Amino acid sequence: MNIEQDNHQHQTAPQLEVCLTPALIPLYKVENSIVVIIDIFRATTSICYGIENGAEAIIPVAEVEECAAYREKGLGYLLAAERNGEVVSGFDFGNSPFAYTPEKVNGKTVVLTTTNGTHALHLSRKAKRVVIGSFLNLTALCNWLRTQNENILLVCSGWKNNFNLEDTLFAGAVVDQLKDLQFKLDDPAIAANDLFQLGKNDITQYLKKTSHGERLKNLGIEKDIAFCLQIDLTTAIPVLEGEKLVKLSV
Repeated sequence: MNIEQDNHQHQTAPQLEVCLTPALIPLYKVENSIVVIIDIFRATTSICYGIENGAEAIIPVAEVEECAAYREKGLGYLLAAERNGEVVSGFDFGNSPFAYTPEKVNGKTVVLTTTNGTHALHLSRKAKRVVIGSFLNLTALCNWLRTQNENILLVCSGWKNNFNLEDTLFAGAVVDQLKDLQFKLDDPAIAANDLFQLGKNDITQYLKKTSHGERLKNLGIEKDIAFCLQIDLTTAIPVLEGEKLVKLSV
C-alpha cells in the first residue's frame, strides 16, 4: 500500500470517541455518530434490564416535573424518578434494576428521570442513533456496533456533569472489543481502554473505590452495585425511537 492509499484509508476510517462527561457533549458533532449512553450506576443498567424483561417502552425525561405530568395522561404509565440516588417521593420507583423485573414492567411503559443518565441522553438526541449500554448487554451491544460502519461516540453520564470511573471503565470495555477494527480512537477512548486494562481482572474490586459506589453504599444499596457489574446478563439493545426507548430489532 502506498502512502496516498494509507492516508485515504486513515481519513475514511470511522471514529470511536469517548465523551467523558455530559458537559463535554457540545464539543462533539453528535449528529455524525451513533451515540451510546452509559450510566452504569444505575440508569442504563435498569433500562437494559427493563427492556429485556418486556417493558414496551421507557420514556426518558430530563425533569421530575415532566415525569409527574404523565400521571395526568391516565394511560397506566409507571413513573420512575431518582435524584441523588434515592427514589423521589410520590413515584412508583427509582432506577434500581430490581424494580425492573418482568412482574413489574412486562407490557408496561415506564417514564424515567434520573440525576445523570437521562440528562446525557437528552443532550445527545440529535445523534444518528441513540442506544443504551451497560455491562448487562456489553457483548450484544459491541456485536451490533461492529456491523454499523459509523462513527461511534460513547457518552459517559458521569455524576452531575463531572467525570466518574464506572462509566469510563465501561466505555473502555467497549473500546477493547472494537479496537481491532479500523476505528480511529481519540485520546479519551485510549485512556478509557487503559483504565479498563487496569480494572478488567476484577471490575467489582476496582470500582469499590468509586465515589458514586460510596454514595450508593451509604444508601444501603450495595446489591444494586453488584447487579450492575454483571456482564452479559441480557441481549436486548434499547434504542431511542422518537421519545421512547424500545428494543432494537437486529
